[in-house]
Amino acid sequence: MIGVINYGAGNLGSVMNVLARLGAKADFVPGPDEVKRFDKIIFPGDGHFGTAMCTLEKIGYADAIREWLKADRPFLGICIGLQLLFESSEEAPSVDGKTVCGLSVIPGVVKKFSCRKVPQIGWNSTVFRKRSRLFPEPSTGDTPFFYYIHSFYVKPSDDSVIAAEADYSERFCAAVERGALCAVQFHPEKSGADGLKLLDNWLNNH
Repeated sequence: MIGVINYGAGNLGSVMNVLARLGAKADFVPGPDEVKRFDKIIFPGDGHFGTAMCTLEKIGYADAIREWLKADRPFLGICIGLQLLFESSEEAPSVDGKTVCGLSVIPGVVKKFSCRKVPQIGWNSTVFRKRSRLFPEPSTGDTPFFYYIHSFYVKPSDDSVIAAEADYSERFCAAVERGALCAVQFHPEKSGADGLKLLDNWLNNH
């Protein structure tokens, strides 16, 4: 059973609809104490880094997610679900005068695009640079296109976790993978056939 984390933000309906289309059994996680009863976890979302992180800490999901990832259990983060895995973000260095730290599961930071035209909204080609649970073969020939909407991107301290990259005024990390942890900046649930393929790969490669 796949658990979809609901912390009050994100494209939850779209994610659930795509999982149903792929024949996957999924349900919303009722709360942080219920995370462990699921086989795999998806953490979708969009929104503000500081607000999202403060909400996760307040309702207890932050520690539950950290424990899940420490145990190296199957996890897929989407959009803000990728960014929150990092240590900090230029979007929200602090909230109400208090420093905001991410889940700090992956060393690195979240940075704002240097170009004036943000957010990036729309389709972008994405190159998978290594064998991945998301795409078992690195990109060759025609690269997949995914749907993005974001003004910030992750910058891992260790490049070895980068599974995919894309370009938007500069080269940026579009996906990470480390053990059973996978996370993407784009929205596979809104990315047509390529998004369906990626989600199907994730569902079947654990």
